[in-house]
Amino acid sequence: MEYPSLDKPTAGAFRFNTDSSQLEIYDGNQWTGVLATSPEQQTGGTRGCWGGGFPGPTDTIDYISVDTTGNAIDFGNLSSSRSHMADSVASRVRGVFGPGYPANNILDYITISSTGNATDFGDATFAGYTLGAAGSSTRGIWVGGGDPSSNFNVIQYITIATTGNALDFGDLTELASATSAVSNGTKLVRGAGWGASPAPIRSTTDYVMIASTGNAADYGDLTVARAALASGSNAIRGLFGGGYAPTQYDVIDYINIATSGNAVDFGNLSTVRWRVQAVTSPTRCVFGGGQNPTTVNTMEYVQIMTQGHAVDYGDLTRSSEYASGLSNGHGGL
Repeated sequence: MEYPSLDKPTAGAFRFNTDSSQLEIYDGNQWTGVLATSPEQQTGGTRGCWGGGFPGPTDTIDYISVDTTGNAIDFGNLSSSRSHMADSVASRVRGVFGPGYPANNILDYITISSTGNATDFGDATFAGYTLGAAGSSTRGIWVGGGDPSSNFNVIQYITIATTGNALDFGDLTELASATSAVSNGTKLVRGAGWGASPAPIRSTTDYVMIASTGNAADYGDLTVARAALASGSNAIRGLFGGGYAPTQYDVIDYINIATSGNAVDFGNLSTVRWRVQAVTSPTRCVFGGGQNPTTVNTMEYVQIMTQGHAVDYGDLTRSSEYASGLSNGHGGL
């Protein structure tokens, strides 16, 4: 028999359920069973990949083993050189890189556990760049973006295991370019970015339920309004790091994805940076590249379920900003 707790647990708390003989985790709303699976069991480890970027545009893809430290290794090449890509999406098996600059609608994919060049996947619903993205093990979602003439509130999605063109999902609550997104597999939360006048740089966060389609709803706000920021998550917590508005920031915020509300201060990057991207495992978030004010190849990491400042991880194969990050161990899986 389950007895109520005297105090409400915090998101990420564990307990052992004696009725079901199962370890459970509190997701911010309810206790849920801990799945007996991991990237290590399914793919041999959590691998993070960065593709494209500037200077260039380039077609370079780097990879790391997220839960170790060290320098990145060459993976292969995108099907087309591009920068200003922001986020991409992935399952445990496949990673799909999105559009970039010069404005295009390219989607291409890799098999994450191998190395090699990306293959054509299909087309996004519009030609643009600086889209945010996140998803689940089956569905990848891109949000916002822009082109030389305007910013967009478009939400579009793909089924990761297939190939084909993206489909319309709905609309964000506002126009958003140079934005970013996190996911716990059920909910996608989009954060900040360039909007529209008279307040072009935003702190807004909004969300959609991944398995459905429809328009986004308000979630809360980040601690600082900024654009061109990195994001990553595990199944509980989403992190947003760095950015520009119009000065560069070293701020890392976090949210508990299952709930709604404003972000909380997590810590800081080692330096102010924008145009930075991140990859995650279930425990760790690695921030790579960016500009501060020159383009860097620096990688640094934090432990997602703690709070504190980022520490050195290693170096990318090249200095890069506005690359695109994905992993086979993110919170949407």
